[in-house]
Amino acid sequence: MLRFLTAGESHGEALVAILEGIPAGLAIDFDAVTAQLHRRQGGYGRGRRRAIESDRARALGGIRRGMTTGAPIALLVPNRDWENWQKTMHVESGMPPDATGADRPAVTRPRPGHADLAGAVKYRHDDIRDVLERASARETAARVAVGAVARQLLALVGAELGSHVFSIGAAALADPLEVTFAQVRALADDAPLHCVDPDVERQMIAQIDAARDAGDTMGGGFEVIVHGAPPGLGSYAQWDRKLDGRLAQALMSIPAIKSVGIGMGAAVAATPGSRVHDEILTAADPAAAPAGVVRPTNHAGGLEGGVTNGEDLRVSAFMKPIATLMRPLRSVDLATMAESPAAIERSDVCAVPAAAVVGEAMVAIVLADALLEKFGGDTTVELERACRAFRADVAARFDRRR
Repeated sequence: MLRFLTAGESHGEALVAILEGIPAGLAIDFDAVTAQLHRRQGGYGRGRRRAIESDRARALGGIRRGMTTGAPIALLVPNRDWENWQKTMHVESGMPPDATGADRPAVTRPRPGHADLAGAVKYRHDDIRDVLERASARETAARVAVGAVARQLLALVGAELGSHVFSIGAAALADPLEVTFAQVRALADDAPLHCVDPDVERQMIAQIDAARDAGDTMGGGFEVIVHGAPPGLGSYAQWDRKLDGRLAQALMSIPAIKSVGIGMGAAVAATPGSRVHDEILTAADPAAAPAGVVRPTNHAGGLEGGVTNGEDLRVSAFMKPIATLMRPLRSVDLATMAESPAAIERSDVCAVPAAAVVGEAMVAIVLADALLEKFGGDTTVELERACRAFRADVAARFDRRR
């Protein structure tokens, strides 16, 4: 079983992640981990923190001489802005004499749409900073570091991941399912919004600019596509083993994600079955077809009954606008119970492209877990051998039946 935990606050000294279950023998490309962290920090509409942080993960355990050992992997992502927050975020009961930065006042005005109020009620916090520091999307940097390791495991069996933004506000692609994995793979890492259509991307930028000018924020949708994942991952046998359910939970755990779709997503509810379900046809070359057959469409998004079917896995997520507005909404000061504008924290106008990178990481983690669940192995040699044997068996079974 693959599992991970993260710890740390947005303006604390560092974020920490522990990843357990990666087999021994996986060569870790640390530059690739850094590249994923830098992708998360990009995208049009990001705030000032992008200029402050330049994320890089350090491995503290579980890796020796560039190779995983089979032990839990510990990763540390330092917060470069820590020197400006030591007086506010020190862990000692008293402020250390050498603490730097400003000693900021307590946060008492919760932001509508954020975890501020619910967290303060749940944990009896008077200073909402105890909530917002952990509920912040900054935590997702640790997830991206973990996901970067998971996607290197997936690469051993030929599975690749990518994402694209298909909507920002009212600007949207007509049909995200028409976007191919090749188009997504061709997007430059420094593309403003990672949209495959330049005209729609310009419309998206205009939506973000208008929101910024109004002191507002903007949300949108993105899709993660996985190419080359083996068929047979997940299970229909129990509710908590269905891969679509596991993917939905993982994506919904990303801050500000309010809805998830597989393949056609919500559109299936308004479309006849004859135009929803993907027909199954004979493959000219069963050895080249992951499941021994071909599909002219992929409305199911590569999942049927909670199991991968050999087609590209396509998962979409929809992000609400960020809760920090430069023209704040009405709220209540919990210290006095007087009505007051909501607090303002440093924030982005739009973070959908960054959320897409986090989405890739979460999908990679869930898929890596499902891969190990099916093929097992304490080492990468065992994992690769079992996956090759399975694929060869599928091809041979369907070829014989021809």
